[in-house]
Amino acid sequence: MRKNQNFAQPVITTTYAGEFAGKYIAAALLSARTLDNKYITIMPNVKFKSVIQKIAVDSIVNDASCDFTTSGTVALTERILEPKELQVNLSLCKQEFVDSWEALQLGYSAFDTIPASFTDFLISYVGGKVAEATETSIWQGNSATNGQFSGLYNALSSSVLDANTTNRPVTASLSGSVDSSNVLARLNSLYEAIPATIYGKEDVTIYIPTNVAKAYQQALSGGTAGANGFNNQMNVGEKPMNFQGVELALCPGLASSAIVAAQKSNLFFGTGLMSDYNQVKVLDMADLDGSQNFRIIMRYTADTEFGIGNDIAIYKNY
Repeated sequence: MRKNQNFAQPVITTTYAGEFAGKYIAAALLSARTLDNKYITIMPNVKFKSVIQKIAVDSIVNDASCDFTTSGTVALTERILEPKELQVNLSLCKQEFVDSWEALQLGYSAFDTIPASFTDFLISYVGGKVAEATETSIWQGNSATNGQFSGLYNALSSSVLDANTTNRPVTASLSGSVDSSNVLARLNSLYEAIPATIYGKEDVTIYIPTNVAKAYQQALSGGTAGANGFNNQMNVGEKPMNFQGVELALCPGLASSAIVAAQKSNLFFGTGLMSDYNQVKVLDMADLDGSQNFRIIMRYTADTEFGIGNDIAIYKNY
């Protein structure tokens, strides 16, 4: 007599991956302040490389004649935006996060947006860390360093550009550390260095790090600026974040005292948000090894590039 043997159902590891992966990556990347506020031009869907073409013309207006006579010169050059592949591989113990997540679910939070599931909670936590790293790399990153991509200030202040006059940014006459006693003079030095070719353009922006933003607020509050402060009011809210009519954009990723003046349309961030490189997975390891660990895996690409260096001014922090 044959007996039927009932086997247990196979264990399937809880996994998140699929069509929404790109949206989680997008949230992680675009939560970086520089990107979230669109302080630079974002170029998504860069699969491999994107060519940023620059055209320079000179002496194109001549006296009229009956014939067609080519006037002036046209120079077409290009810069390459090539996003670097990056990844996050983390193992997190769920017990360290369950209490916090349950507190959110019970309403013990000032935030209105609460992750609907524990998986979403973990992804949002890791996404915040990815955003911090992205913000820093946008300005200070070095593609040769593990976990970083090329940064804008790092490239603009490179000694390699000093020998390349065709694409070298203009350097402010002053340099060094910035504090509340000298911030106005330092910003004025950069302001004077803004190329005439872009001055007055709508998207011209001065990008400042946290220490410069704080020093500027202190100076306008009448601290070291005395009677020349903004109405000499030390306790009446935030003062206007612009200098001589040019927007001051706080970018925490900039190194201390490093400042850049440029058009938003001349600074680029490229990523493959919707490309095949985007991947988010959350693996609950309990059914595999009996542990209380979650593994989070992210893959994405990122890079920065500037267009015309001669249309950018920088203040060197050294």
